[in-house]
Amino acid sequence: MSVRIRLSRTGKKAQVSYRVVVADSRSPCNGACIEQIGSYNPRQDPPLAVIKTDRLHYWLERGATPSLTVSQILKRQGLIAKPAPAAAKPLEPAADSAKPAE
Repeated sequence: MSVRIRLSRTGKKAQVSYRVVVADSRSPCNGACIEQIGSYNPRQDPPLAVIKTDRLHYWLERGATPSLTVSQILKRQGLIAKPAPAAAKPLEPAADSAKPAE
């Protein structure tokens, strides 16, 4: 069973808010969830995210993967580490192509 941490939409039209839920990746986006671990309100300035950190780390340790949107929210909150930027390696000529064919 592949488990994802993702957003589930709630609220009325033009008054959207989201729940941060742990759900099976095969279930529909607003379908059954395993556990609700927080909420996200994008209408506030700045957007408000309330996350149960102990439950978040529990599910991350068990192999749950956050969706792209949830991972961006968690990085802004400082709950998960931002990946280090990849260092650019200089291109080296291939050793095999430098030899003339015999």
